[in-house]
Formats: sequence, structure tokens, C-alpha cells
Amino acid sequence: MKIGVPIEIKNNENRVGMTPSGVFELTKRNHSVYVQKNAGFGSGFFDKDYLDAGATILDTIEEVYDVADMIVKVKEPIEMEYDLIKPNQVVFTYFHFASSETLTHAMIESNAICIAYETVEDTNGTLPLLIPMSEVAGRMSIQQGAKYLEKPIKGRGVLLGGVPGVAPGKVLVLGAGVVGIQAAKMAAGLGANVTVLDVNMKQLRYVCDIMPPNVVTEFSSEYNIRKHIKDADLIIGGVLIKGAKAPKLITKDMLKDMRPGTVIVDVAVDQGGCFETTKATTHEQPTYIVDDVVHYCVANMPGAVPYTSTVALTNVTLPYVIKLANEGWEQACENSEPLNKGLNIVKGKIVYKEIAEAFNLEFSVS
Repeated sequence: MKIGVPIEIKNNENRVGMTPSGVFELTKRNHSVYVQKNAGFGSGFFDKDYLDAGATILDTIEEVYDVADMIVKVKEPIEMEYDLIKPNQVVFTYFHFASSETLTHAMIESNAICIAYETVEDTNGTLPLLIPMSEVAGRMSIQQGAKYLEKPIKGRGVLLGGVPGVAPGKVLVLGAGVVGIQAAKMAAGLGANVTVLDVNMKQLRYVCDIMPPNVVTEFSSEYNIRKHIKDADLIIGGVLIKGAKAPKLITKDMLKDMRPGTVIVDVAVDQGGCFETTKATTHEQPTYIVDDVVHYCVANMPGAVPYTSTVALTNVTLPYVIKLANEGWEQACENSEPLNKGLNIVKGKIVYKEIAEAFNLEFSVS
């Protein structure tokens, strides 16, 4: 199979779809890999590294899309890429369709095979291709939140860990999934007082078992959310509903109950966000303020640490890429239930129910 790895062109997206190590594993299986010139530069990988691994370097993104049977990338195609995608071409990436009706219609019209990293699901219900980026984003949410709590950038002026004689900051984490656990771990490590809310008691028991004493759990309800936002310094939104829009757990009217300079970080922004006032931001302009509350809603947070993110992503995507390349998408998805669940749009038809429901579009059984 001919596999294309283009440059990511989303704002400040420095990740790349595959490392040279991943390319080597494909070329030694007699597949052809075409990497756009300088595609790996932002992640610390150079054209020579890809050439040594057996790739062919192409100058332009148009050439990569034109030659490839399958495109492997990190982020969803943006508008300038829509017309580059060919009928019957496999596009394997994070799509997050439920957050963009425009992207959904564009991919329907492309007649491509869209396999979404975020809906590939193991038999035990985990999302193996989402986990590493959720781990990165969960940890980064505390790193960024702590920074934006500083007064010069309109935060409350609170040091999360406190100092002797001064109480530590308070962190509220919505969701006890991968993002929430990683966020709680980082916040606890800084010395903050952390409260984790979730509706899944099994997850809350797990958090209690693994976390230090400065992390406590409560069942998630509107009452409890309204109670905790009043004195939280940093609030992390980490709620995911697979393939669907995130629920709006904090509404605009709740902002008036928060103290000026409170920071909220919406890690669920790719799925529409779990705050009503969420709007996607970029690494260039990561924050905005609504009712004196600082919002950090960068839609590609792991892109700020591209080396770590690219290696972590290739670690988990490569086995699926190899399977798709060896068997072809139809046979691979027939033989692999996880890959079959990754199918979102196939040759103009939506085959993932939650996407169809998000925009009231026709759903087809794959």
C-alpha cells in the first residue's frame, strides 16, 4: 500500500502522523511511505531520518495526497485539505466529527473512508488511540492552568502548591477518565487540594485507591458542581462521551458564582467542550475571558509538546496502520472489531450513529 504522511497545517500543530521508526516498520513490510518535506521537523524528526527509514520525501502536500492510498495524520483535515482527499482514499486520523458539521459534510462529499482514532475501541471498552493524547492533555491542563492563574495574565494570583503558611490552591476536576486522572495526578503532585467529580462510582473508587490524601472524590451532580466552583481556583473539564458532543456541565450563568481570575481549562473542546462558554482557541491565542473567568480552550493541546506526543501516538497507531496496509481497509475492519468501530464515514455514508444524531443526518449500518 502507498501511505502518505503530510505536514499538519492546523495552527501551531507541530506533531506528525508517524515517526521514522513507524515508517521503517512499514517499509520493511514492502509498503511505500511518502512523507511531505519537513513534516517531522516540528517534532524533532528530519527528512534524513525518514529517508534512512525507507520513505520517499515529496515537496508538497498535494503530491502526498495524490499518491497515497491511505493518509495517516494527527488532526482532522482543515478546509484547504478537503479538495485534496480522493474518493476511496483511507484517511486515518483524529476527526472528532461531532464537533464540526462542516467537516462532516466535507468528508461525506469526499467519498473517502474516514477512520477516526478517537472511536477505535478495544473489546474492554477502552479507546487505545485516544488514551495517550488524553494522558498528555490531562497533564498539560494543570501545567497550563497553573500558568494562567498568574496575575499578569489575569488569573487569581494563586500558586497551586501554596507555600508554608499559605494554603494550597483548589483544583476541581470534572471527569475521572484518563484526562481527569492525569490532571488530578499532576495537581496533587504540585501540592494542590484536588476534588474529582464523576457519575461512575467504579472510577471514583479507583481514584480513591490510587491517589494521595490531597485528592478527594464526590459524585457529579449539578448541585455538587455549583458548590465546588465557588471556591475552586482551577477547573478542568475532562468529560468524554465517545463519538458524541460533550455535555455542558458548566453553564454561562454559573460563571457569576466563580471568583474573578478563576481559570477553566476545557480539554473536551475537540468534542464541543463541556463548558457552555467554550470556544476553540489556538496556541497563539490560547485564552479569553468571560465574566472575569479565564478560559483556556486550545483544541490541540498536545501539539505544544510534539516530540512526546508524536512518539506516544505512533506507539499506539502503528499496529492499526500496519493492519490496514497489510489487509486493506475492508478486510482489516472486518477482521478487527476495534478498527470497525473506528469507521465513521464510508464513501459518503455516516456509519457511526452518534455523528448522525449530532447533526440529524442519515445513519447507515456499516
